[in-house]
Amino acid sequence: MSDRASIRNIVKLSIPIFFANLVIPLVAIVDTGLMGNLDNASYLTATSIATSVFSLIFWSFGFLRMGTVGLVAQAHGSNQYEEIVNLVFQNIAFVIIISLLLVIFQKYIFTIALSIFDLSNQTSKHFKEYFEIRIYSSFGELIIFIITGLFIGLQRTTISSVVVGFFSISNIVLSLLFVIYFDLDVRGVALGTVISSTLTTIIFLSYTFFELKKFTSIKINVAKIFNLKKIQKLFSINLDIFIRSALLTFSFIFFTYLGNTISEDIVAANTILLNLIMLSAFILDAYAFSTEGIVGYSIGSKNKTLLTNVIKNSFILSASTGLFISLIFLVGKDNFISIMTNLPDIKNLSFSYSYWVVIIPFISCFCFQFDGIFIGASQTKELRNAMIVSVSIYIVCALFLAKTLGNSGLWISLSIFFGLRALTLFFYLNKIYKKIE
Repeated sequence: MSDRASIRNIVKLSIPIFFANLVIPLVAIVDTGLMGNLDNASYLTATSIATSVFSLIFWSFGFLRMGTVGLVAQAHGSNQYEEIVNLVFQNIAFVIIISLLLVIFQKYIFTIALSIFDLSNQTSKHFKEYFEIRIYSSFGELIIFIITGLFIGLQRTTISSVVVGFFSISNIVLSLLFVIYFDLDVRGVALGTVISSTLTTIIFLSYTFFELKKFTSIKINVAKIFNLKKIQKLFSINLDIFIRSALLTFSFIFFTYLGNTISEDIVAANTILLNLIMLSAFILDAYAFSTEGIVGYSIGSKNKTLLTNVIKNSFILSASTGLFISLIFLVGKDNFISIMTNLPDIKNLSFSYSYWVVIIPFISCFCFQFDGIFIGASQTKELRNAMIVSVSIYIVCALFLAKTLGNSGLWISLSIFFGLRALTLFFYLNKIYKKIE
């Protein structure tokens, strides 16, 4: 595949992911807008911290998507479709166990989460209301990880994008309905997520098995699904990604925690800015997601030329888009902030630090692309090690800079963190090429 054809292929696969990923952060932006325009900042602060906690919980199980992509893509490249079916059943079994444990131990999780943050009585009340509803979205949200990972691995990104788009749009509509028309405040945005994730799971899990029948027969072969060697391999890959994802989400909740030590208003303002950062991240992830499937396929089919082209051209596309997003935020950041809150103190505080949403998109685009490459290659040990190094340095920087420079120090540390993630993975890049030599 020529460079031009490679770029066209990446863009073709990325376009549906781009539109679906664009909707994901809009859920957070709409929720922030709904809470940020109520009469008390405690609603926004409680929702901000609660969503950070659930991000830590659910993103820690991101291996259900990331581990699925690499293994499915490589099996697809070598036409092993029965392995793909077994993998889906294995991951569904994981989700059932994980969801039950989260619901059973929810009181302990809540107590631990609440003990981390110094919240006012009013904010704690809203935090509890959100938590007790959102915990029941566990099964649906984790199953969605599996479905999207499967179709990205099969390079059918339009389907994975429809799944994500349906979940996000239905979430937005239901949140608007429950908050504006039923006056359910934080309970409304939590309930919207629970119902939308459940609907998405019922519809698209049924569709998934219908589609898999086109490749191979669907049989629940317990011996193959729970084959010890396969389970050990999957567990090893998933454990690496679990550690990597838990550290990644910890870095953001640590950012929120240090912001909370300054003031609750800082947490609210930073949440607004982080929503814009996450918007750029999900847009840039479109290239990373499409790259995952192609990298996995190239390794499964032993095609070094395809691998080289997709790595090079995906970085060109990602860097160009990152720069473009930074320019858009430079022009429109104040307008975006004004949409999310009408509270004068929070709005002015957000304006004070808004230049970070201009700087970070370009800095972060490289680490997102490296993530996609290593996930597609199932080089999860390297992802884990790189994240351990990056988070360790980030924590030291954040503690020191937050103490000396306040909130600006937090944002400097976050920028350093994004840069470190790219540098540490670049160190391991040759290991991917060796897989097909």
